[in-house]
Amino acid sequence: MITMNKLFRRLIVFSILLQLLIACPLQAFAESEEAIFAGGCFWCLEHDLEKLDGVVSAESGYSGGDLINPTYQDHSGHQEVVKVIFDSDIISYKDLLKQYWVNIDPFDNNGQFCDRGDSYKPVIFTSNQEQKRDAKESQETISFGLNIPLEQLKVDIVESKVFWLAENYHQDFAVKNPLKYNFYRTSCGRDNRLKKVWGEYKYQ
Repeated sequence: MITMNKLFRRLIVFSILLQLLIACPLQAFAESEEAIFAGGCFWCLEHDLEKLDGVVSAESGYSGGDLINPTYQDHSGHQEVVKVIFDSDIISYKDLLKQYWVNIDPFDNNGQFCDRGDSYKPVIFTSNQEQKRDAKESQETISFGLNIPLEQLKVDIVESKVFWLAENYHQDFAVKNPLKYNFYRTSCGRDNRLKKVWGEYKYQ
């Protein structure tokens, strides 16, 4: 009888542990949300966003077009984008938008910095009505904060399309190739332009 009681208790404990193991990953997944942004070179935007507290991952890819299985050599109609998975308990979508804005040139929809063309124009891709509303509110906040008419901001806000993951060598490029990345970022004038656009601006 004692042996059976011990066995029964062990089965109960094992069952509880198993339920916790199953429930915890599902809970973490439920708290994670997704955001997709285009803002010029995906190496740079990925690196700017992935270091934020609450960002689980940031992946470079292509989106916005209709071409299936786009590649770096052929992604016509798509923008270079970054898909951000974030923990909404730590960083909200609104806070992520704040960081997005100050890492792009919002006045240039013909490219970003030294990179020209449709592939590099800034776009906020929204996956639901709440994201769309937050994105538009953030645009209005930027307009007010910079004291400029709304129409001077050239960042499109559009519904998300399929995200296509870029080639492996593009992922974490800044970490894998720090010398090449820093040379590119400096020579492209990204940080100088950001400083000129945003200066001491504080997002409200």
